[in-house]
Parts: sequence; structure tokens; C-alpha cells
Amino acid sequence: MNRIISRGMAVFSRKLGVNGVCDVVEFHASPKGVELAGREGKWLPVPVEYKRGRPKENDADSLQLCCQAMCLEEMLLCDRIPKAYLYYGETARRTAVVLDETLREKVKALLVEMHELYTREYTPRVKPGKSCNACSLKDLCLPRLYRTDSAAEYVRKRLEESL
Repeated sequence: MNRIISRGMAVFSRKLGVNGVCDVVEFHASPKGVELAGREGKWLPVPVEYKRGRPKENDADSLQLCCQAMCLEEMLLCDRIPKAYLYYGETARRTAVVLDETLREKVKALLVEMHELYTREYTPRVKPGKSCNACSLKDLCLPRLYRTDSAAEYVRKRLEESL
């Protein structure tokens, strides 16, 4: 199969109000694809997300992958990407994810909720778990703060420590 691989590709969607980075985007030769500069033919983008662990019991990874595909569709003005892939390091398996309308609608609904929280300037409390240790956002999220009474109390304690 003819394909081109792009690693660490930045993606965004103005419609969804989101941006991010795809671990890998494979461009597969396809008449339903888009033209790429310096390449002949048409190429369909297919995002591939790499995860260190194993598949989760929830659909968070599939939602992330679907959101990446929706960004690619808007950026590249291409037809709908029908499927994408999750690769889990612990199982060394690549799993196809069908990007159906149900998954796409859930992505949109979660992004609406996220933007509403942002507009209200409200940060939901995190519920830390064992998965926090392997999370790439651990240093931003700071799950250990969940155990404190409030952000103001946390700041007060840190200020007292520095005196």
C-alpha cells in the first residue's frame, strides 16, 4: 500500500475551537483523498494515536482520535475519515476505530461542555487514580491538589512554606 507518514502533526479546528498534535498521520493513496504538495495522486489522512498502556474501559482514547480526525477533515477540506487507529504499547496491538456519527456527536458535545466550563472560569475537581502517573498532563493537572480543601488553601500553605 502506498502511504506517507507524518509524525507530530499539529492539528486544529476553528469550528470545534480546539487544537492539538497527532502522534502520527498516515496518508493513504485514495481517490477520496486530498492532493499533497510535491506528491502525485490523492491521499486520505488517517490518524494513529500511540498509547503506552493498554486499552481503557472508557472511550477517552477513541474520542481523542475522532477529534483529531475531525480537525484533519476541516484543515485539509477532505471527505470524512472513516476510521483511524489506536496503538497500545502494552498489548503491541493496533486497533481500528470506526469514526461513526455517534462518536462524532459525543466529541462535539464534550467540546461544548469544555467551552462552557472555560467561559464560566470553572475547573472541575479531578479524581486522581493510578492512571494519573502515566498521564502526559500530570504536571498541568496536579491531581494531588484534589486532596486539598481549595486552591486558596493550597496557595496559602505554599506561601507559608516559602517564608
